[in-house]
Amino acid sequence: MHRLPPKTFLIVSLVLLVVALALGLLSGPVAIAPTRLLGLFSSGQDMDSRIIQSIRLPRVLLAALAGACLASCGAVMQGLFRNPLADPSLIGVSSGASVGASFVIFFGGAGFLGGMFELTAIAIGAFVGGLLATAIVYRLASSVTGTSVSTMLLAGIAITALAGAATSLFSFFADNEMLRRISLWQMGNLDGASWNRVAIIAAVVLPMMVLLPREGRALNAILLGESEARHLGIAVESLKRRLILITALGVGVAVAVSGVVAFVGLIVPHLVRLMIGPDHRYLIPGSALLGAVLLLLADTGARTLMAPSELPTGVVTALLGAPFFVALLLQQRRKVLD
Repeated sequence: MHRLPPKTFLIVSLVLLVVALALGLLSGPVAIAPTRLLGLFSSGQDMDSRIIQSIRLPRVLLAALAGACLASCGAVMQGLFRNPLADPSLIGVSSGASVGASFVIFFGGAGFLGGMFELTAIAIGAFVGGLLATAIVYRLASSVTGTSVSTMLLAGIAITALAGAATSLFSFFADNEMLRRISLWQMGNLDGASWNRVAIIAAVVLPMMVLLPREGRALNAILLGESEARHLGIAVESLKRRLILITALGVGVAVAVSGVVAFVGLIVPHLVRLMIGPDHRYLIPGSALLGAVLLLLADTGARTLMAPSELPTGVVTALLGAPFFVALLLQQRRKVLD
């Protein structure tokens, strides 16, 4: 694949993001003319304005922020562990966050609270679950000689299986309403988008978009190996703890507001790396932009393919992502054989 200049790729991705945002606002069971976007923030109260301002705008912003969060966290994980398969779901962060959210739902956190406080409780549960899963995997994979990638992946598989069993146990004992809500977390769904949810994820993701690219040089040094990075003056263990905490926070909140959305954190950084190379100064913001575009398009497809019914967004990303990732692997295999 021919590589693009990083700055060109960022500009193209930004244009695609604007197009995807506009498409998301205009598409749905009720088609809206593009000219209506010109009066998006006008005081008019006709049906189209209410649909855009109250329903579609929060949803497209939520999709863009969640996609940017998952993709940038995936890029950080892959760089930190020097493995293109190390996305948040494969090392247990997503499943741990899902267990945390399910725990809060099952034990009545959502029943005793309402509105913003309800979502805050679920977000805290998701964050704690993701952080615990990450801490366990990191502890199992770390030793005095550094971090073992193979151990990390195996520990991630074990934690994911354990988290899946815990979520299944909650589902088994849940009543109908709890079961429905837990199931929606597992499938990934943005139909509950609201300005409260947008505010919560924006409060986490926007600072992340500033902090993570600043770690690009350190992650580039990590690619050389942990001992080499130490010789270059990088505080490797401190960097790991800092990035793992940020990743757990980001993924935990993304799971809290959108459920488990598969493959975004795995495929997007891999694709961006093929397009512009492994420099994390551009890889992280590029992944954020392309992740936002991918989840926006997937959510738009989920809303329109079977309108007026909706597909779960996580199902759409999995259906698109799995074959695409297999195709990438086959392409890389042919390149090695050639």
